[in-house]
Amino acid sequence: MSDTTIRSRRPSVRRLPLAAPLRLARPSDMWFKPALSVVVATAVPDLVLFAMDRLDLVMYTMAGSLCALYGHNLPYARRARAVAGVVVSMVIGLAISLVAASLTGSTAVLIAVGALLAAGQKVLCDATRIGPPGPLIFTFITSAALFAPQHLGQVPGHLALTLAAGAVSWLVAVGPAAIRREGPERRATARALDATAAYVTAPGHRTRHAAVAAVHAAWQTLLAAGRHTPVRRALERLVVHAEAVLADGVLGDFPGGPLSAAAPTTAVDPDRLRAWAGQTRARGPVPTAPAAPGAAEELSGIDAERAARRTGGRRDARRALLRSLAPGSPLLPIGARALIGCALAGYVSQAAGVGRPYWAIVTAASLYQANVTLTWNRALQRTLGNLLGVLVFAAVLPVSRTGPLALIGFCLLFGFAAEALITRNYWLGSIAVTPMALLVLEFGGTQPAGELIGDRVLDTVIGAAVGLLAAVLVTNRRATGRLEKALTATDRARAHAVHALAAPQPTPAALDAARRRLTGSLVELREADDTAAGEWWQRALPQEQVLAAEQAGHRTLAATAKRQGLIAPAQENGAV
Repeated sequence: MSDTTIRSRRPSVRRLPLAAPLRLARPSDMWFKPALSVVVATAVPDLVLFAMDRLDLVMYTMAGSLCALYGHNLPYARRARAVAGVVVSMVIGLAISLVAASLTGSTAVLIAVGALLAAGQKVLCDATRIGPPGPLIFTFITSAALFAPQHLGQVPGHLALTLAAGAVSWLVAVGPAAIRREGPERRATARALDATAAYVTAPGHRTRHAAVAAVHAAWQTLLAAGRHTPVRRALERLVVHAEAVLADGVLGDFPGGPLSAAAPTTAVDPDRLRAWAGQTRARGPVPTAPAAPGAAEELSGIDAERAARRTGGRRDARRALLRSLAPGSPLLPIGARALIGCALAGYVSQAAGVGRPYWAIVTAASLYQANVTLTWNRALQRTLGNLLGVLVFAAVLPVSRTGPLALIGFCLLFGFAAEALITRNYWLGSIAVTPMALLVLEFGGTQPAGELIGDRVLDTVIGAAVGLLAAVLVTNRRATGRLEKALTATDRARAHAVHALAAPQPTPAALDAARRRLTGSLVELREADDTAAGEWWQRALPQEQVLAAEQAGHRTLAATAKRQGLIAPAQENGAV
């Protein structure tokens, strides 16, 4: 962007919210999936170890069991590869920690290793976009392993336990494909329909962006789902219908009036969209959407894009990963924050007298989100949840010590509760995560309760305070640069779509490729703008350009969606 670009005035330091980060949200529509998966994946190795009277090895099997939390938003074909990658990554990280713990007893060195691992795990998880729970599980396991007594000869056996439990997690994650192979695609389509219904009910910039992002996510899921099936074709028709509703809303604003007030020009019943969403989530047949103009061409273009992804999708994904890790990547400042914040938190905790300060490292690592404002929100949530969780631990500890089965039962209960509650708000889930993490230590032997609770409270406060301080001091000036690059990419994607529309006889594949590229760039633009808006110490943001690019982009998407017959009128009104 040039220096002449008009920019909105934004203060370098923004007011941080207090109440909003603690408000409860609606639970995720799939909260029970990871909750049940982690219970099954944990119970199997725990009961095997109980039968062998070796519950002291639970920490190593838990490293593999927690891999069952990943990939639930992915279609099964991709989930199988993603969870396998998570298991391998977990084994590699744990191996580094166990070898380090075997070779040195220096707390200072172990803290440095833990901080390096936390930073690397943060960057890699963000780069691969693996999704919830992100790097936190990796950091929790590897940091705890750094301070566990270890001999070099034990490492292969402990890693084998992790790999075996990881295999159970992989089976738990992909097993439901045998019962309902299109489940993830159905849920993604249902979210797109619900978001479109919300836009129809309350047209506006925010609801439109949410609907466009949900439709884009549904297409990404369907395109990655593997071979074609009748159910997936029916789901594609529903997403085409949602796209048509959004396009009608944008075109309905021409030739004048603010785009943010746009609404569909034809009668669209949001209750019908919501009813379709409910039927799509259910186990019955997928509802049939009315035939939209150009739907056959749209679906033909989708087939062409799916075929292109089969030949070059993995290569393109590797290239995107390498770009995100290259010098100049916007992910690197966040990694620097994690490295510095985790290291400082560990050293401050050590200076305060905590013998194994891994929880301070984990607390600091858990804070780092896309910007300072979100990091502040997480600091509030983490601190409140951990402190309340310590009280819960103190209450259940006497009962958990009545026998090994009671201890296993409480760990399974809190594992389920954590996933059931965390989608409402992170602090609510942390109330269950904290006692579960503390109870895991009991498998290795009974520890003084007062010391355990005191160390955890001290580590929580230190980790949150020092981690937040590092987020404020380690600036991320690249957030604005990322926004400007996203603006440029959106302009280019729009120009490409306009060129495709201007062709005398545009092919469905060309139009769909241009449409999908523009949609992805608009989603990235909004994400980059939201990230930069919550970051401190930034240049003034090009807010006017962002709004103009989004308006023009949505109008061009509308014109491509309408295809034959609506392209010419859109051009006449300056839509594209």
